[in-house]
Amino acid sequence: MLDVTGHEPTPQGTRKRKHPGARRALLGLLGPAFVASIAYVDPGNVAANLTAGAQYGYLLVWVLVVANIMAVLVQYQSAKLGIVTGKSLPEILGQRLKPFWRRAFWLQAEIVATATDLAEVVGGAIALHLLFGLPLPLGAVIVGAVSMLLLAVQSRQKQRPFEFIIMFLLGIITIGFLAGLFISPPDPGGALAGLVPGFQGPDTVLLAASMLGATVMPHAIYVHSALSRDRHRPDEHQHVPVPAIARLVRATRFDVVAALAIAGIVNIGMLLLAASTLGGQEGTDTIEGAHAAISANLGPVVGVVFAVGLLASGLASTSVGCYAGGTIMQGLLKIRVPVMTRRVVTLIPAIVLLAVGFDPTWGLILSQVVLSFGIPFVLVPLVVLTSNKALMGRFADGPALRIAAIISVVLVVALNVVLLWLTFSGRG
Repeated sequence: MLDVTGHEPTPQGTRKRKHPGARRALLGLLGPAFVASIAYVDPGNVAANLTAGAQYGYLLVWVLVVANIMAVLVQYQSAKLGIVTGKSLPEILGQRLKPFWRRAFWLQAEIVATATDLAEVVGGAIALHLLFGLPLPLGAVIVGAVSMLLLAVQSRQKQRPFEFIIMFLLGIITIGFLAGLFISPPDPGGALAGLVPGFQGPDTVLLAASMLGATVMPHAIYVHSALSRDRHRPDEHQHVPVPAIARLVRATRFDVVAALAIAGIVNIGMLLLAASTLGGQEGTDTIEGAHAAISANLGPVVGVVFAVGLLASGLASTSVGCYAGGTIMQGLLKIRVPVMTRRVVTLIPAIVLLAVGFDPTWGLILSQVVLSFGIPFVLVPLVVLTSNKALMGRFADGPALRIAAIISVVLVVALNVVLLWLTFSGRG
């Protein structure tokens, strides 16, 4: 009989022999990072990346590269925290913060989660409008209903089927957003030049913050610790030997790199597609306009494939986002709200905004800016906790990982301070 790490149990004192099916068993441990990675290819990413590519060409490619490296780092730390401690990040914070600060922390996290859900539902509604001509409010209702069905599959004891569904949707997203590159490949020289950091005025700083908020997602960091805990340590009181935890951590490292590599390729591919196809064209500052330009330049089939990818993105990401919101509330407030109830409540703001005629694409970009301000509130505690040897034991972050994480936090905070100054000084 195999244990969770793919090895045959052996008598104490004897050397463990690797089972032929060990590699297969380790592959079976993959999945939580792919669910978390959906947050990195949600409709907010589509709006931010298409806008950046259409308006500024390859200028901000470097932002996506840096953000994706940061995403790999922090998602690995989050997953490791869940595996080693058997608790989610919100649970640990809920145990350590005093009541006032715990509620204040939950409030900012809830605002970020609401902004996330707004982007995801609106994106799905736009996709249904592009594909079937449905009114946006009706599309939002349909997206909410389908996400309820997806959430009904997920439970702490039956997470694997939910992972498979999300991974399938990730495949559709990848095809939908990258298909156009085979017809309109980017300029290699321009793409390489875009790797050099730089801005062109305050508007590009706003876009960079939006892209950062869309790529390093606070709710994905919170939820990944819960996903890893639920998959690998559903019973936090069950003793797991240190060697077994070490193998789980190694498998998680591979899980995170593979999942975030796909998400990074999709994000960069969207910007490259916009830069090579949409540059200089009118109306590409909206998803609908970008879709029309893609259809006109690359053909209606590519346009339909793109819209299908957008729909899959909205459905998958709003399901994961709703699950993340529930994880945050339960961990920080010790309140368990039925996921279906939460789904209905968080759906209302998106429907109202769409019903009153609010510009959906601009709403998507603003939601990502809100997310970028929530990143430090999750990164700082994550770095502190994963560096704590009393909590993490031998799995505490080493000097190199700790320095890289601190640099990431400093970069995020600095970018947001600049963004605030530009906004309130009237230069944005």
